[in-house]
Amino acid sequence: MNLAAETNESLAQFSNVLIYSAMAVYTLAFLAHIAEWVFGSRSAVGRTAAAITADSAASTASTKVTVRAAQGGGTAVLERPKVVTRSAAGTRDVPDGPGAAGGTEQGDLYGRIAVGLTVLAFLMHVGAVLTRALSVQRAPWGNMYEFSTTFAMVAVGAYLTLLVLKKNVRWIGLPLVTTVLLDLGLAVSVLYTDSAQLVPALHSYWLWIHVSCAIISGACLYIGAVSTLLYLFRDRHEEKLAKGEEPGRFGSVLERLPAAATLDKFAYRINATVFPLWTFTIIAGAIWAEAAWGRYWGWDPKEVWSFITWVAYACYLHARATAGWKGRKAAYLALIAFGCYLFNYYGVNIFITGKHSYAGV
Repeated sequence: MNLAAETNESLAQFSNVLIYSAMAVYTLAFLAHIAEWVFGSRSAVGRTAAAITADSAASTASTKVTVRAAQGGGTAVLERPKVVTRSAAGTRDVPDGPGAAGGTEQGDLYGRIAVGLTVLAFLMHVGAVLTRALSVQRAPWGNMYEFSTTFAMVAVGAYLTLLVLKKNVRWIGLPLVTTVLLDLGLAVSVLYTDSAQLVPALHSYWLWIHVSCAIISGACLYIGAVSTLLYLFRDRHEEKLAKGEEPGRFGSVLERLPAAATLDKFAYRINATVFPLWTFTIIAGAIWAEAAWGRYWGWDPKEVWSFITWVAYACYLHARATAGWKGRKAAYLALIAFGCYLFNYYGVNIFITGKHSYAGV
């Protein structure tokens, strides 16, 4: 074995060490996120919101409090701060909840720890992907193992970017870290493939363009799918409250999420923004197919399911602009569309033989 081969093998082993290290830190972040939600559920905000009824909600808006000024002995009348995370019975005008921490100082502390651990794990994750790329001297997404690890990295990167942009998305942290751990666990235990060079058909700059766009699209669509799923739970919760029914055992958790309308809007914006990139992904794949196999489109299973995914998201976006297909109906369609994306990756690669079968397990 020459020096270059030994170096590449060492880099591959170091990449594996970094992946396992990142998984360990993601696990700590997962526990911190759970603590954030647990302590948040004990918050005064959550207890107050759960106790509000239609009458008290109406009276809260008009309640005044009297306080004595520190200087001069005079008094002043101030409006009582109004914190409402549920509407009066029969209405759906619900503001966003206080977030994962639930408004408690201790919950917020655990949330900040969780984000810090996620950042640390993300840096290790990036290092693992980069060292894997150096070990094979190509784009680090030539097989299912590499695609899965890079997909998880981009999903976490998108989440952290939204946090840097001051978006209220910390509620995504727990489902995101949970999914990342499942994805990486599946990658290292089932999908792992030793570092190796690719088949001749994949030796193209289109590997960098086409597959990277597919990864970025999927990672962002995943965040949209999480928001859509949470929207369905929160919408049902708000519907119960509007009818005057009991919120259920997870009511305190759901009341800390953004309002259903906010979650729905957030998911729509993510999906609408990423849809052009997914369209370009399919076009880039067709151009690469012509260069590799001499035809733009051959109805290969991967091509078919990529197109089905595109159609499903196109239907979702169209449904959002069509009367009667907003809300839950559109949300179900969005989840079906993301399910098509997942099947396009896992189902087609594992169970169906085609020209893309060289991606390997």
